[in-house]
Order: sequence, then structure tokens, then C-alpha cells
Amino acid sequence: MLRILIMTFSLIAVVAVNVAANIIPFNGKTTGEIANRLPVLFTPASYVFIIWAVIFMLLAVWIYVHSRRGESTDLYLNNWRAALFVFSCLLNISWILLWHYTFFNWTIVVMFVLLLTLFALYSTYPKQESRQFERLPISIYLGWIFVATIANGNYVLTFHEWNGWGLSNPLWTVISLSVATAIALHFLYHYKDRALNVVFMWAFIGIAVKNGVDELFVSSAALFLTAVIGVSLFVLKKPH
Repeated sequence: MLRILIMTFSLIAVVAVNVAANIIPFNGKTTGEIANRLPVLFTPASYVFIIWAVIFMLLAVWIYVHSRRGESTDLYLNNWRAALFVFSCLLNISWILLWHYTFFNWTIVVMFVLLLTLFALYSTYPKQESRQFERLPISIYLGWIFVATIANGNYVLTFHEWNGWGLSNPLWTVISLSVATAIALHFLYHYKDRALNVVFMWAFIGIAVKNGVDELFVSSAALFLTAVIGVSLFVLKKPH
């Protein structure tokens, strides 16, 4: 019971900090306003970030499932999952504070550690298709943090006026989209994870919408790679 209470409090704290960051807002700017200060082409349209509401709701269900089934399953595994989840919540809160108070270099460090933490949590679930629903909230969360990590990295590089080894901003963005696609397909092939791939598609469409005809190269690439992932969901043969 204590484990569930700590997990519940951690989730409530994350939701509260994320909401407060945009209502108060911290340091006079909302999370989105800071993101839109720089011309980062990998940033999706604002509506895409509604996925956070979906993630938080699914995590609430995930905690509820733990509360109902935790005592009948492996205690060590449940405690390990709880510890990873609580740590991920602390990292999420830390990222928000660092982002709003412009410690952008540190946001990269925190985001990367969050990514590793969620992957460790994700890896506690078996790969069998029959068990995929159990890891669904973590799949969607992990998928979004992959996207957010790449976007965060692009933001920090733009903040420091990095020239992308002489590559243009649109070309560098397409390379980032291609890397993201490779990650998504890796999880589809090796982990049979469709939900995570749908998150990438959602983000890519948002990137295309954000860039529109002004950055047609980026928009076209984002839609093309969305289609690649979409087709792969149906035709890619998965190992048994």
C-alpha cells in the first residue's frame, strides 16, 4: 500500500508542476512559449502536446492496475518498477524547472536520464504480444520522451547557434526525423510495439503541420516518414 501511495503522490506532483508551469507560469513564460522562442523545425504544433494528458491518464490507470494486482505478483519486480517510476517523476519535475529557468544544457542531461529510466522500466515487461497492454502507458510515455529528447537536443543546439557541421537547418531536421524513424522501427521489430510507433507518427504529423509550406522539405519528409512507419505497422514481419 505504501508503494502505491508514493507512486500516486509522485504522479500528482508531476501533473501539478506541469499545470502550474503553464498557469502561473514559472519565470513568466509557459513551457510552449519558451519552446517557440527559437526556430527549431523539429518542434511539433502546439496541439500535439495534448499527448501529455493522455500519458498522465494512462499512468493513473497503470498505478491502479498495480494497486489491484501488486500483491499477487513478484514483490521485487513491483518495487523496482515503483522506484523507477518515482525517479522518472522527479526527473520530469526537474526538467520543467530547469527549462523554465533557462538551464537548457542541464535539460539535456535530465532528459537523457529520464529516457534511460523509462527504458529500464519498459524493459521490465516481456516482449510477448499477449502482455503488450500491460506496458501500454510506459510505451506511449517512452515514445514521447524519445521525441522530446531529440527536440530538446535540437533546441539546445539552436540556442548555442550550432551550424550543424555546415548542414542547413531543414536538412539537419530531416536527419533528426530519420533517426527518430529508425528508433521507432527498431521498437516495432524487436519489441512488437505498435503504440510507441503511433506516438512517433503523431509527433511527425505535428511537425509537418507546424512547418507547413514554409518549410516544405521538412513537412514532406515528416509526412513521408509517417507513412513509412504506418505501412510498417501492417507489413513488417515480426519474429516470434
